[in-house]
Amino acid sequence: MSSNSPILDPKCPGGDIETRWDRHRFAMKQVNPANKRKFHIIVVGTGLAGGSAAASLAELGYRVTSLCIQDSPRRAHSIAAQGGINAAKNYPNDGDSVFRLFYDTIKGGDYRARESNVYRLAQVSNNIIDQATAQGVPFAREYGGHLANRSFGGAQVSRTFYARGATGQQLLLGAYAAMNRQIQAGRIDMRCRREMLELVVVDGVARGVIVRNLITGAYERYAGDAVLLCTGGYGNAFYLSTNAKNSNVTASWRAYKRGAFFANPCYTQIHPTCIPVSGDHQSKLTLMSESLRNDGRVWVPKAAEDKRPASQIPEEDRDYYLERRYPAFGNLVPRDVASRAAKERCDAGFGVGSSSMAVYLDFADAIDRDGEDAVRAKYGNLFHMYQKITDENPYESPMRIFPAVHYTMGGLWVDYNLESTIPGLFVLGEANFSDHGANRLGASALMQGLSDGYFVIPYTVCGHLAGRHLQPVTTQHEAFAEAESEARSQTEKLLAVGGSRSVDSFHRELGLTLWDDCGMARSEKGLKHAIGKIAELRAAFWNDVRVLGEEKDLNQSLEKAGRVADFLEFAEVLVKDALNRTESCGGHFRLESQTEEGEAKRDDENFSYAAAWEYQGTGQDAVLHKEPLAFEYVQLAQRSYK
Repeated sequence: MSSNSPILDPKCPGGDIETRWDRHRFAMKQVNPANKRKFHIIVVGTGLAGGSAAASLAELGYRVTSLCIQDSPRRAHSIAAQGGINAAKNYPNDGDSVFRLFYDTIKGGDYRARESNVYRLAQVSNNIIDQATAQGVPFAREYGGHLANRSFGGAQVSRTFYARGATGQQLLLGAYAAMNRQIQAGRIDMRCRREMLELVVVDGVARGVIVRNLITGAYERYAGDAVLLCTGGYGNAFYLSTNAKNSNVTASWRAYKRGAFFANPCYTQIHPTCIPVSGDHQSKLTLMSESLRNDGRVWVPKAAEDKRPASQIPEEDRDYYLERRYPAFGNLVPRDVASRAAKERCDAGFGVGSSSMAVYLDFADAIDRDGEDAVRAKYGNLFHMYQKITDENPYESPMRIFPAVHYTMGGLWVDYNLESTIPGLFVLGEANFSDHGANRLGASALMQGLSDGYFVIPYTVCGHLAGRHLQPVTTQHEAFAEAESEARSQTEKLLAVGGSRSVDSFHRELGLTLWDDCGMARSEKGLKHAIGKIAELRAAFWNDVRVLGEEKDLNQSLEKAGRVADFLEFAEVLVKDALNRTESCGGHFRLESQTEEGEAKRDDENFSYAAAWEYQGTGQDAVLHKEPLAFEYVQLAQRSYK
């Protein structure tokens, strides 16, 4: 069942796109400074979106409770981002502008994002750099002291600001410092090692959360006037991904089951520059920053099954296939394009390494041109990480890389104000269905997270707080008791199964199913197989999973079991979304919909919409709602990076 649903009002302002955000901010209701301290806002997650939001809202005077799953806010997964953050400063004077960043982002997402949101993202990007620099984030600088820029995939200008290969870490430390200032001032109540298990909805409005204290096992209730979900993406549904093992879909999924629509779950990003799988012992994969493709050249042998070491393959026997296929962008094509090209070469028998499921990323030319010291200054920490993991020296021999699940463009549906279909529930960063369409360009995740937290939510949350009459609600309200009871029931059910299989065995099997049938390439046959397999796995899980330990204790086995139970439910919606979308776009590549050259072939007439799924109850098919996407400023065209 599907419809172009009137429920999905994106609330995008009209008029000239350059002034939409300014006019929208002016038209929104405000909360005066004296009244801000009367409102209590709950922020779940302390990554770039959650950290920047909590710090900004507390600075404005709101009372904020911040909850995170880690033992410290600074250990949120944003810390793992490496290569950089985009902004339209045009410091290199190479033709960049707000409109060009907007255009590249729309095109990079294969025309499956809202123009209004993406333009706002480009518009506030410059403020992010100023904010972070003022916080002391140590961006790289040119010899004269100006901030440096480098190139990233999908753009022909240099607009990416960076701090070597640790940009996410440094930006997170900036937000963390801003948070600490507010914690010290008493305006942020920081609670670590808490996992959100339920959203509490009172009279149709999000008013709180139920969390489990991961140290003691105790259930805790938090009530507020608004809830902000900043809990990241769902890439770990695939088991092997570049995400931290704690990253999960639970907070979003529990909100979905309370009425928040889930949008575009099939839009998962495969990153082309990861250290390849080396065996069944691995629990996650490691990303090598896209920035490496500035100086590294991607190649495979010209002859299939050529097993000579890279050093013994002469230049004339090498196929620099990205440079050959996409001369205008070369090695800096977008991630989805580079990933599919690597898979195609390996599937055709040209892969390298013991598994033949890898390609080379070679820095020999850069070292010959600029010297090893210059390459070390740019990428030294990344090269060190690669050598520690593989025991190979990338200064002497090429890196071996292969695509892996990295980021998720899907997430809870939100309008222009970042508000979900549940009033009072706002979703920021990777947890929402984002501004990236069907594919995220590199260096845009940090931009979106900080845009949402620093420069969007402080304005838009006012529309909720000042525009709705919010009755006082405490944790003694019956809705909190009901939600806590449901959370406890799920936990008790998991512990009671007493089966023979480990949680990880189910998770690994689910991940392999998703990777094989709903990964880099999807087909009707494979997706239907996956739906059947996921249903079998879910039934087996609830009959035969073994969860060790007790509820009232530190219990990581129980934590994992709850997350995998949600992944098993969520995966079915992910695959059904992929099955429904019979076009190819960005990271969603249907084998039945490709050009003669093997590129993604969109169907704008039938699929130019955001797909938002509504929960109908356990065992019932979700209902699909469609938000049509209109393009006034960017002309729809077949993506080409040639």
